[in-house]
Formats: sequence, C-alpha cells, structure tokens
Amino acid sequence: MRILVVEDEKRLAAALQRGLTAEGFTVDTAHDGNHGLWLALEHSYDVIVLDIMLPGLNGYRVCARLRAAGSDTPILMLTAKDGEYDEAEALDTGADDFLSKPFSYVVLVARLRALHRRTGHRLPATLELGDLVIDPARRRCTRGGTEVRLTTREFAILEYLARRAGEVVPKREILQHVWDSAFEADLNLVEVHVSAVRRKIDTSFGRSALETVRGAGYRLAADGG
Repeated sequence: MRILVVEDEKRLAAALQRGLTAEGFTVDTAHDGNHGLWLALEHSYDVIVLDIMLPGLNGYRVCARLRAAGSDTPILMLTAKDGEYDEAEALDTGADDFLSKPFSYVVLVARLRALHRRTGHRLPATLELGDLVIDPARRRCTRGGTEVRLTTREFAILEYLARRAGEVVPKREILQHVWDSAFEADLNLVEVHVSAVRRKIDTSFGRSALETVRGAGYRLAADGG
C-alpha cells in the first residue's frame, strides 16, 4: 500500500513514516498543503493521511481540491481532540474517515487498512492465486501451505503484482508504487527485486507464475502458475 502523509509537525510525520514503512507500506510525506496537494495529484496513492491545520492550504481546502479534480483516493483526516465540528466538516468536504489527535498508532494502521479494503476496485484482504496465498495484513506469503520468507520490499512488489494479477505491470509503475518519491532508484533495482521474488515463489517450487514480458514489464498469473 502506498500512503501520503500530509502533516506539518515534522517529528510526527517522520514517526509515522518510520512506523508505516516498518509495517511494509510505502510512504511519502509533505509538510504543507500546497506540496501535499501537488504530490496527491502527481502520484497514485492508496490512502492519504491529511492534517487539518497546515501552512499554505489547510486540510479542508486540499481535500476539496482533490475531490474537485476527480480524485477518489480515500482520505483519513486528522482532527483536533474532541473537535466534533472539525470531524463534521472533514466528512462534508469529502474525507472518508477521521481520527482525533492524539491518536493510537494501532488504530491509525487499522483505519488505513480498512479504507484500503473498502475501496470498491480492491481485491479481498487475503489474495489467493491458486496455492499462492498472500496476506497483506500479516505480511505473510505461503505457497502450497509452505511459508515463503520475503523482505519488506519483496513483499510489497508481490502484493502489488497480485492485486494486478493477470495484467502486465510496467517496471516504472512498480518503481513508483513500491519506492517512495524521494528515493532515486532506477529500473535495474526493480529487476533485481523481482528476480528475488521469482526465485522464492516460483523457482523453489518448480513453478512459473511470475512472467517477464519483454519490453513491457511483469505479469503474475491469476491462477498462481
């Protein structure tokens, strides 16, 4: 899952980025409304965490402009403690959910996962491609009941390909979804990680689910190969 955190408290934003990255998410951060709006319009995110009190554009205006631009990315807005008017305005502006500060990190992660599942075009929480089973919530992958150990980055790549099972996914899209926007990576890095995923989910089991489509990208068989 790729997440954008728009929060002007830099220590909080950094803490959220560290924690969510450890959960296996890809996280970009912005510390003002204008930058947050630009990132949200330029990149594809699964969920946006948006504070209300931001320099430049406040959270309400960022949310309103995203909805006006046709963005349907789920937005979790951070509101003031006991701020029922903030909560009401957040929902009226187009936010999908809200969380009052100070908040529980465990609850935040649960809300993000719930918003991700709730989006209509998403696949079920547990992805089953034949005997290849991927559980994003537990970051667990099994093949025929045997656990497959993947690094955080490898798991993120596999999950992204599984959610697009049967489609050819360009390397550039994988790079943009799995690595954050501040990371200067090239497509060779994608090849290295995909090769590692293939070795672990296919080669070790005598399968061929993860296919390289020359000049186009990669395709993970919908039936698990």
